[in-house]
Amino acid sequence: MFFVSIIMPYYKKESYIEDSVKSILSQSYQNFEIIIVDDELSDRSSEILKNILKLDDRIKLIANKKNLGAGKSRNEGIKFAKGDYIAFCDCDDLWKQSKLEIQLKFMKESHADFSFTGYEIINDNGKNIGYRKAEKMLDFEKLKLSCDIGLSTVVLKKNLLDNKNYEFAELKTKEDYVLWLKLAKKKN
Repeated sequence: MFFVSIIMPYYKKESYIEDSVKSILSQSYQNFEIIIVDDELSDRSSEILKNILKLDDRIKLIANKKNLGAGKSRNEGIKFAKGDYIAFCDCDDLWKQSKLEIQLKFMKESHADFSFTGYEIINDNGKNIGYRKAEKMLDFEKLKLSCDIGLSTVVLKKNLLDNKNYEFAELKTKEDYVLWLKLAKKKN
């Protein structure tokens, strides 16, 4: 059974984080750890995250020394990850109950190192307001036209990130897109 490390950078998501973490804890596939990286670094975030830690022993907390942004915070979380696979979940996103089970089964059967799924877009009230369908296959040429990969849908083999050239960029937005492009180009 594969072990999965789920990386969650935290920054000012007080209203959402508990629901996000609970959606992970209720997965049908239970062999995982959750690594939350505190990038807010406030007394309030410390209090919130200490309460989140009480939900389950598999939740680990890392506090950055200074604010790094989401991408660099993910890189910090990956350094501590013990999983064979890495998954990402933003602190304001929710996972469906069988997400990990279905995705890992697909990856095993298709010998995939990287996978992503479609996802629903919901508003602050939890109402579905849209859906982003996942392409069956994205190569570098298709991906460079548009990033249709939802970060919180990605599961990948940890060894893809062993090389320092393959980490999240230090950008305000689209830091994940840069990494996906590098990984797609590597596969070509």
